[in-house]
Order: sequence, then structure tokens, then C-alpha cells
Amino acid sequence: MASIERTAYPRFHATLSPQELHTLYAPTEAEREFVTTHTQEASAQLTLLTLLKCQQSLGYLPALDAVPLYVRQYLCHQLQVPPETTCQDTKYARTRYRQLIRGYLDVHAYATGGPTLVQQTVTQAAYTMSDPADLINVALEQLVAHRFELPAFQTLDQTVSQIRVRVHQDLYRRMTTALGPPEQARLEALLHVQAGRSEFNRLKDTPRRATLKHLRQWTERLTWLDGILTPQPCLHDIAYTKVQQFAAEAAALDVGDLRAIRDTPRRLSLLLCLLHQAQVHTRDQLAEMLLKRMRAIMNAAKTRLHELHEQYRELEEHMLAVFSEVLDHTIETPAEEEATLGHHVRHVLKAHGGAEALREHYTQVAAYHNDNYRPLMWTFFRPYRAALFQVARRLTLRSATHDQSLLDALHFIQRFQHARGSTVPNEISLAFASTRWQALIRTRRQLETVLQRRPLEVCVFFYLDHGLRCGDIYIEGSDTYADYRQHLLSHEECVIRLPAYCQALQLPTTAADFVAALRTRLRKAAQQVDATYPANTALTIDAQGTPHLKRLPAHPLPDELAALETLLKARMPERHLLDVLKNVHAWVGYTHHFGPPSGAAPKLAEPVLHYLFTVFSYACELGATQTARHTDGLVSRQVLRRLNAQHITAPKLEAALRDVIATYTRFELPQLWGSGRAAIADGSHIALRENNLLGAQHIRYGSFGGIAYRHISDTYIALFSHFIACGVWEAVYILDGLLKNRSVLQPDTLYADTHGQTEPVFGLAALLGITLLPRMRTWNDVTLYRVDPTTTYTHIDALFTQVVDWDLIERYWPDMMQVVLSIHAGKVLPSLLLQKLGVYSRQSSLYKAFSELGRVERTLFLLTYMTDPALRQQIRAETTKVESYHAFADWIAFGGPVLRTADPVEQEKRMKYRDLVANAIMLHNVVDMTNVLSVLQQEGVQITPALARHLSPYLTEHLKRFGQYVLDMATPPEPFMLRSLFGELP
Repeated sequence: MASIERTAYPRFHATLSPQELHTLYAPTEAEREFVTTHTQEASAQLTLLTLLKCQQSLGYLPALDAVPLYVRQYLCHQLQVPPETTCQDTKYARTRYRQLIRGYLDVHAYATGGPTLVQQTVTQAAYTMSDPADLINVALEQLVAHRFELPAFQTLDQTVSQIRVRVHQDLYRRMTTALGPPEQARLEALLHVQAGRSEFNRLKDTPRRATLKHLRQWTERLTWLDGILTPQPCLHDIAYTKVQQFAAEAAALDVGDLRAIRDTPRRLSLLLCLLHQAQVHTRDQLAEMLLKRMRAIMNAAKTRLHELHEQYRELEEHMLAVFSEVLDHTIETPAEEEATLGHHVRHVLKAHGGAEALREHYTQVAAYHNDNYRPLMWTFFRPYRAALFQVARRLTLRSATHDQSLLDALHFIQRFQHARGSTVPNEISLAFASTRWQALIRTRRQLETVLQRRPLEVCVFFYLDHGLRCGDIYIEGSDTYADYRQHLLSHEECVIRLPAYCQALQLPTTAADFVAALRTRLRKAAQQVDATYPANTALTIDAQGTPHLKRLPAHPLPDELAALETLLKARMPERHLLDVLKNVHAWVGYTHHFGPPSGAAPKLAEPVLHYLFTVFSYACELGATQTARHTDGLVSRQVLRRLNAQHITAPKLEAALRDVIATYTRFELPQLWGSGRAAIADGSHIALRENNLLGAQHIRYGSFGGIAYRHISDTYIALFSHFIACGVWEAVYILDGLLKNRSVLQPDTLYADTHGQTEPVFGLAALLGITLLPRMRTWNDVTLYRVDPTTTYTHIDALFTQVVDWDLIERYWPDMMQVVLSIHAGKVLPSLLLQKLGVYSRQSSLYKAFSELGRVERTLFLLTYMTDPALRQQIRAETTKVESYHAFADWIAFGGPVLRTADPVEQEKRMKYRDLVANAIMLHNVVDMTNVLSVLQQEGVQITPALARHLSPYLTEHLKRFGQYVLDMATPPEPFMLRSLFGELP
């Protein structure tokens, strides 16, 4: 049975604010007339109005004794009847009023078609979704849309459970029908334990750093996985989301759990999906290792180049002296005496060490000349050569464009992998390579052009790295490095969706109109900045056309703020972090989202207590062992580890976060701190153990780790987080957080640090309806674009150094809208596209188009930024919030600064554990702050909304983290009260 708290099934709130009570239960004039028309006595009127408003807010008629007292008293006040008036709780009255309400609201009894609708809706949804709570929510959505009265929750739960079982049995049958006895036996063999370990556990291994040893291990792993069997034929007609869900269910189980599943088709299906996912992830991980290794080789060559700059300065002078002697002999020797000249040249070369030595010196000089690090890469490539060739053979690489020259070159060097000669025939095109690479690779031997094998090999892998990053090359059977075009909507689907999308965002519906409107915006913005420039004392433009803005003075804080903060901190009740989690759970019920993979209710004793300890343990980085050691036997480390592995997933943590956010937004204080329509994005370094694939040495922080990339609301609450590798372009994930965020807060404005001002991000954000407002730390690399070459300006003309290519934007506008509509439909994430758009590709029209559109949007932003000091002040204030949140989250992880897991899934979960605890603390702080401020107001302290706007929920001085960990679940939590501090907010 699913927990009702995990679903959207409507229920009464424990308490409502006056505003919420008025919104939900205030009767309209028409409703008052309806009540007085059909009833006369006060008791009857109260009964009919109560049932009517409950039907509207809940979707069903509750038992009258279940209606909260605050609802009855509010409706008594609305009807102007005594507050002690009772309802007519008789069968006749209920039946009569039910019919009246159905007719008035035009709703249908559930029995008149509801079961059929639920059967059809849930059956269809169950082929793509698994969680019973999600299926119940789908049923609720359709019942409300078709104006059906909602049935009892138990009825809905039982119906959904039966449908889910039936659909799953069908899926298990379809997946295993194609498996013959040998394939079934091979899958069953994964569960055999030998020497204390099974192949099933090996499927769940996580990758380590891209060392030579691990490259070989992971290549062998893919060979082993592919050798088990090929799952794709069994899964070709199964929804991708369903395969992911079954794989996640299998991964959460241990060998004993799987062997205990007596339903053979189900057991084999889970193994099949897990095997498929392991193969896909291993290909992704191998590709990631290849990219990391090539980046490391390139960086090592650049470092060596830097070292050579000074070391070979004397050598360069020596080479120039040799060249000078050759020139002297050439000038002095008559033209007809070529043999004599040749003799002199050979003598000069011999005197300076010989041609071979000078050739080696030339190579070294050429290596550091004009920052040409390419000749130096072979030294660092050579130790990994065999392993990288193995990886390239193991992965099935394909070209996403018509240009096959790079893959042809790969197959060519694979033919000559074991050749001993230094050169290979000039039989392939080098069109994929730059001029410098081609000059390094081509050489002459016996009057014939040949290719130098070593530079050619390095070049091919160099461009494989580039091709995989920008999307020109993809990997069959991969996920991260698959062909992203397969995820896009078809052009036919886009034509259908385009008008509604453009209308919602107020965008023109044709390429020509879009470009015309954009051109007009840019022209007007530039003219306005030019006209106001003389009066803009904060902006100056130097001779090179670089703008300079005077630093804004900080806004003075209210004089009364320090005294108020002192009073507030002194009155805040001291609490242990565990008690905060317990109280917030009592108010919100966020642990109801946790449970076994099957979706059934947990069977362990005191599940809430165990879930709270699990959240505390992993959010604070104590770990299961240390937490259990300090609980005096309340929980065991085995149970904590099992709950984390099987009952709590990243999506479940996100659902818990959403519940806390929804309750947080009901208070007045968060409404003073922000509108809820804006978010702030930024990354924070998290230290990692060195032996894992995701981690890297971060240049800015000078240590090994990853990046917690977070999105918080302008009301301070955390919305979404990613855990990404150091060195990854952080802007790739800047839009994901907004689109993945499914909370009640739906921002359309995004503040960010300087990394957010890249061109493709600006272009994509604009078409998604997101206003991007990055902080500008430097103007050195900023380029502004003018409308056309003939347009000039009186004061700011030096700012514009480039011209917009409007034809490019107009030509590829349909392709850009195809991407945007695909993102909007949930087919693809912005990060997948931005990963490709963040790497230059001479073949990608999308890269060029989004970059050009981004140049216009960024120019528009920069023109506004220069002339609007309030905007600059706002950006600085909002980005400061997320920096404070990073420190707040670090305070929570008091168990240690190092994230002690190498599993990417677990790393992502740890960030969400922290966000959940952070949000719980913020909610509890807001409750306590509201209570304290209310008492201070009663004591005569003047507290205005303007003063309260400067407070923050990131308070920790009153919270305890250490000591013996005890949770008393028998003691009732503190009451949850929605107090009004200021009435109607301005």
C-alpha cells in the first residue's frame, strides 16, 4: 500500500494562515445564493456550505467530523451564525447535499465512469512509470480534469496497485520471451557467489581515476559486460524510463534479495535492465576516461612547453646563428656553383653537430615557438598509447556529420598500430586537422609526401576528444556521448507545438519576425545608452573601447538592525539538529517519500526514526558507523547503509525537498526576502578522495575534488543541486536546475557569477524564456556587437567591435527552436546541448547559431548593466546569498570536509541530503523567528517589513550538532503555527 503522504491526494492542512484560509474557503456571492436558496436553518446552511467548499478544495466530500475546527469557525463567521453552530450529520442530509453540489459544480460520481478512466490512464502511465505514488497522482490529475469526484484513497490505491502488477507482469514477460535457456542461465549465474563475491556485485562497481591501470581495467570490464549477452533486442520496445527504473530497483538490492525473488521473469528482467545500464554507463565512463586522459596529456605538454620557454632561449639563438652562416655562404657563392654551396652548407651543419642534431633542435624550438605544444604531446601520449587504442576499438564510434575524415583516420592508424616505421603512406584526408597539425604530420621522404605516424596518432586522438565533446562524434550504446539529435522532437512535431510556445513566451512565430524584433531591441537599447552616456557618471570608456564602471557604494543597513539581530539570536530556542529534523518531519512529513524500491510501505520498526538518522548521518558526513556508535543502540550501521542504498534515492530526496519548500513559502518572512521568481546559481568546491573518476585537481582551489553546483531561490531556500567534475564548464548546468526544479517556486530569472555570461547560454536562455543576469567581474574579454556596419554612435561607438550576423540567426532559427521545444517537452536537458555548444565546432550550425544569438542577448544585457545601477546592486546582493548558502551547507557537513565515496550516484545524493537538512533548518528557523518576532512586537519592539527584509534564515548559533544522538519519537513535536507579523505585505 502506498503512503497517502507521498501522493497528491488532497487532505486538510493541520493549520492555515488567514490568507490561505480566505483563498480556499471564502464563499463567493453566487455560492452564498446557492446555499440560501436550498437551505433555511443556520445548521443546514453551515452543512451545505462546508460540504461545498470541501468539495472544491479537496475534490471529494469528507466526513463532517473530519473537517477541522478552524474551517467550521471560519465558515460560521462568513455566514454570520454563532460559532458553536453544528452541522447536520445525517445520511439523508448528506445524500441530498451531495446531489445538489454535484449539479452546482458539474462534477460526476466516481462510479459513473471514474474506474474506467483510472484503468485506462494508469495502464498507459504504468508502461513508463513505476512508483505507485506517481501513478496515483496521474489518476488524480485525470479524474480532476474530467470532473469526477475523487474516490477514497484506499480505493484508488488498490486499483493502481492491481494495474501496476498486471503491467509489470506483461513487461517481464515481453523482456524475457526472447531469452533462450543459455541466456537465462548466464543471467542466473550472475547471482552465484564465488570467493565471497558475485558477478552481480561486479556489475555495480564504480570507476576510478583515468590512470593507465584503470583504463585497462574498465576496457576489460566492457569486454566482459558485452560478452554476457546483448540486452537491446529484449528491451527494444520497453520505455527507456522503465528500463532505468528496473535497473535502479536491481541496483538497490543485494544478491540475497534478488535470489529471494521467486518470480523468475521478474528476477531475470531486473538483471537484464541492470546489465544494460552497466554496459551503457561503462561506455560513458570509458569515454570520460579517454577525454580526461587526453586533457591531461595536452596540459602536460603545455606545462612542458612553458618550461622550455627559458630553457631553449639559448638554443634558439644558436639555430639563428647557423641559419645566418648558411645565408652568408648563399650570398657569397655564385649562383652557378651550387655544388660548392652545398659543400659549404654541409660543412656548417656538421660544424654545429650535424643535420640530425639540428633537426632535433629545430623540433624543440618549433615546439615552444608561438605556443605550439603539439609536438610535445607524444612523450606523454606514449605510455597510454596501447590502452587508448584499446578503448577506441572497444567503443563503436560514429560521425554525427557527413564528414567521415576523422573516423577514416582512426581506422587508418588502427591498421598501422603495430607498425615499427616512423612514417605511413599519405592515403587519408587530414581535413579534420588544423594547419599546425597538418604541418607537423606531413613530411617528405625520397621526394614523396608521407605522414609521420606518431604525430598522426596523437592528432587523431586529440580530435576524437574534441569531437566527442562537441557532438561531432558519438558512441553507439552510450548515454552521455550518444547522438543527441535522436532525442530531439521531429520537425513535424515542432510545427504543431511552436505557435502555443511562442504565444506563451510572447515570441514572434517566424524567423524573419524574430530577427526583426531582435534587431529593433538592440538598436533602441544602444541608442538609449548613447543618449544617456553624458549623464552616466559611473561609466567611462577608455581609448581601447573597454568600459569601466565605478564601484557601487554598499547600501547602508538600518540602524536598528544590529539590535534586532542581537535580540533575535538571544531568544532563538536552542535545539539539536536531530530535533529540528524531527519537528520539520512532523509538520511536513518528508520521510514519507522514502521506502523500498517496490513502492510498498517500509516494514522496519519505527521507520521515521531510522529515516531521520539516515538523513542526519549522510548529510552531516558522519557515515553510518560513526552515527550508530553515538546512538546508544537506537540504530545499527547495517540498517543505515541499507536504507541509504535501497530506500532513499536522489528523486526521493528531491520530492522531500519539494515538500519542505512548499511549507517554507507559506510564511511571511520568505516573501520579504525575495519574490520567489528568481534563482541564483553557483558552484562550490567539495573535497574528494583522489581515487575516483569524477574528481580532479581544481586550479582555483588548489585541491582535488568536485563541484556542488547549486540553485537557490531568492528567498534563500535550496531548489536543486548537481555534483559535477572540476574542470567541467559550470555554465553547462546553469539552466538544468531551473528546468528540473518541480517545486512550488518556479523562477524565470537567474542570477549567476561571471561564468554565466557565455554566449551559447545567453542564446539558449533567451529562447527558454529565462532572464539571465550574471555578475560582471571583468570586461577584458567582453565583445559588444552593433546592429549593422553603417550604424555609429556619438559617445559609445568604441564599445562595438563586431557586427551581428542576422542572416545566420534567421537561417538557423528553426533548428534552434527545435532544440528549445525538445527541452521544453522534456526530451533533452539544456546541459546535454550546452556540453556540445560549449566546444567550438566548425561543422555545427547549432553552435554558430546559438553563439550568434547569445552575442545579441549578451550585448543587450551589458548595455542595461552599464546604465542601471539598481540592477548591478541587485545582482551583487543576490549572488551574495548563494555564497552564504555554500558556507551554510559546509557547516552542516561537520563530519569532515572530504566526501568519502567514489560512486557518482552517491556523490549526487550526498549533496541532496545536505540540501534537505539545510532546508529543514531554514524552515524551522523561520518558524522560530516568526514566533520570536511576534513576541517582540507584543513587547513593544518596532519591527517593520523593511527591517525584517535584512534578516536571514542561515542562523546556526542556537543549533547543536555533537554529543550523544537521541530521538524521542514519543514526545509530541512543537505546534506548527502560521503567525501573521505584518498583515498584508506591501
